[in-house]
Amino acid sequence: MDSLIIDKIELFKVPPRWLFLKIITKHGIIGWGEPVVEGKVDTVEACVKELEQYIIGKDASNIENIWQTLYRGGFYRGGPILMSAISGIDQALWDIKGKALGVPVHQLLGGPVRHKMKMYCWIGGDNPNVVLEQAHEKLRAGFKAVKMNATGAMEWVSSIKDVKKVASNIKLLREEFGYDLDIGLDFHGRVHKPMVKRLIDELQPYEPMFIEEPVLPENNEALKHIYQYTSIPIATGERMFSRWDFKDILHQGVVDIIQPDLSHAGGISEVRRIASMAESFDITLAPHCPLGPIALASCLHVDFVSANAVIQESSIGIHYNKGYDILDYMKNPEIFNLKDGYIDLLTKPGLGVEMDEEKIKEGAKIGHNWTNPIWRHEDGSFAEW
Repeated sequence: MDSLIIDKIELFKVPPRWLFLKIITKHGIIGWGEPVVEGKVDTVEACVKELEQYIIGKDASNIENIWQTLYRGGFYRGGPILMSAISGIDQALWDIKGKALGVPVHQLLGGPVRHKMKMYCWIGGDNPNVVLEQAHEKLRAGFKAVKMNATGAMEWVSSIKDVKKVASNIKLLREEFGYDLDIGLDFHGRVHKPMVKRLIDELQPYEPMFIEEPVLPENNEALKHIYQYTSIPIATGERMFSRWDFKDILHQGVVDIIQPDLSHAGGISEVRRIASMAESFDITLAPHCPLGPIALASCLHVDFVSANAVIQESSIGIHYNKGYDILDYMKNPEIFNLKDGYIDLLTKPGLGVEMDEEKIKEGAKIGHNWTNPIWRHEDGSFAEW
């Protein structure tokens, strides 16, 4: 389609820690994507610009051909930077194609298998009062499920005193809300293999919805020991970037919930494939999404067509979005309205997100230089954040 020939791209680095991509076709159809690695935004921006030579002048409707070219066109493949750059481009191409055909992206993916998607939001803070306050806030906002960090910094082998602290927050939430609130616990890769089983022993009585990233993905071989030890569902995948990264843990059957990130794992095209792979192993999908509105919409379109999707993360209103929440960059924030813990099926063409370019340009003037904290143990050695 001549009207879908890609004419140019624009990038906007906006607070709190995002990068938005705008692809413009020859006849003015616009697609939006979100290519970013938190803390490496300038590196991803440079990668998108390097990939520009492969997409300018191409037909935006040829999404799979472009994806394969971007992935296989370089001798070195995969990894967080390249795959995140591809992710944002892929999201924008699906947005363009849906708009050109006048249908939401989920229709292009085969049509929805559900009419609404269960959501959860992150709550943070090691202070128990903050955890309770934020949980009540999320319930008032319509969420029925939350996720929080299970621990602070953990030594490779921590003291019993530190281990005993781990269950305090989830215990408070269980006492306050009973089983009316689902609670996911994120180990965040902070815990090393020697401590995982001991921490699970502390958490088991409070029945979390899942345990996320019990070990760093480079130590995924440890999952076979962890998986056999507990009945709590094991989730991982936010730092895995393609179907090839997921292949081994799916084959081994050492995970219950996979969490690919639509802005890191190859976009809509690749995560749809990862979801199908997981379904063939009877493993569920819960995409990772602590990012902005384009990433969230992309996740939801995959959720709506994936039979094994169980719950969707959202960063709406979380603490590090102060001043620039994901809804602030949208003209139609109502599409993400929560009703009894769910977001309804998206119905507008493309991704369905109408971006506020004036607000985006204001944000781009401010920009950001977000990096994650660097933590140290008492002895000065590095601690996982």
